[in-house]
Amino acid sequence: MLAIDLDGTLLRSDKQVAKYDAVAIREAVRRGVKVVIATARPPRSSRAVHARLGLDTLLINYNGALIHHVEQARHVFHEPLPADTARAIIDAARSLEPKVVVSIETLDKWYTDHDDPKRQTETAKKFKPDFIGPLDVPLRDAVTKLMLLASKKRIKRIIEEVMPEFQDEDPFRGAAFIQSDESILQIVHPEVDKGRALEWVARSHKIPADRVCAIGDAPNDTGMIRFAGLGCAVANSFGSARDEANVLLDHTNDDWAVGRAIERYVLRDDCVARAVEKFEAGGGVE
Repeated sequence: MLAIDLDGTLLRSDKQVAKYDAVAIREAVRRGVKVVIATARPPRSSRAVHARLGLDTLLINYNGALIHHVEQARHVFHEPLPADTARAIIDAARSLEPKVVVSIETLDKWYTDHDDPKRQTETAKKFKPDFIGPLDVPLRDAVTKLMLLASKKRIKRIIEEVMPEFQDEDPFRGAAFIQSDESILQIVHPEVDKGRALEWVARSHKIPADRVCAIGDAPNDTGMIRFAGLGCAVANSFGSARDEANVLLDHTNDDWAVGRAIERYVLRDDCVARAVEKFEAGGGVE
């Protein structure tokens, strides 16, 4: 099994998949490798990549809070954050920084009381909120992922002054805080982790950890990098993902790090390079 993160890993800076990487993934699939996308994104903004690569595997979303079956359009695993915890975090953050943008994701729906075009996730650039209004509405139920968006300075203050109150492993009081962007703080159930989700998916296919390779770039990829028998971090990786990787790749997400890693560690031959040459696309770009 091969698990791949999207932003900063498989997707280039322009948020596209390089032809070299796509060819490598398709060849791995052809040879029987189960290729799994593991991303912080929701299903709606990762299905297109899943389809583009011709995958039929489960999709790990929201850093592992949700596992989605694309073909059956259903969720097979869900670990939400209790509504009371989410509400307490929002209240604490806004008492400290009133202008912080609050974004609530529940399953594949997006709720907010303020849509700020200056504070957007990659998903928000293509999809509009399903609901804009009082947060009491989405907070009637547990939430899959809570996000706080603000300036780097304000997010830093929230991390320093709010996070300590909720760093409790108790699933009814605590939360896991994840930062893969300096202006966005992601908050999920304390037991949510890409590594746990990947273990769940691997077990469903009866694939042991030592037969799993994971590739990522950011701290939210650390769990799956640790779980995998071969944990790889792209050259542009940072934080614990870089520190915990078995292999630090020589290339970045902009120069085919995923495709080159597949060629070297999964396929172990140069078939990808030969296949890409046939396209005569120049630089492996679509």
